[in-house]
Amino acid sequence: MAEEVGLDLVEISPNNDPPICKILDLGKYKYQAQKKAAEQRKRQKTQEVKEIKMRPNIDVHDYEVKMRSVRKFLEDGDKVKLTMRFRGREMAHQELGLEVLMRARDEIAEISKVEASPKMEGRQMMMVVAPAK
Repeated sequence: MAEEVGLDLVEISPNNDPPICKILDLGKYKYQAQKKAAEQRKRQKTQEVKEIKMRPNIDVHDYEVKMRSVRKFLEDGDKVKLTMRFRGREMAHQELGLEVLMRARDEIAEISKVEASPKMEGRQMMMVVAPAK
């Protein structure tokens, strides 16, 4: 029957009794399956990690600008890594940097969850937040 129509006989489910077969154009079927897989890959959203760097003595306006960026990244579905950099004598007052990170955490608490709480790595204190979805 398939040869009469000029198409291919494709075995769909070989384990059934009797096996299930279909008459279709195999080249066209493979092409459509490939296009469908490519479309699904295109729509897939990869989650990136965005980094925001701050200093312990950050000014109010600078802090607000950075927090606006953090909110935008979280709303786009990306994780955000908040980095507090210490230089020179700032290392003696790490609690100031911790306060800034805690204030940031409290401000974005309704739209995010903390994945990694603040911890020191060398001269930097880092915290990772993810969207609360």
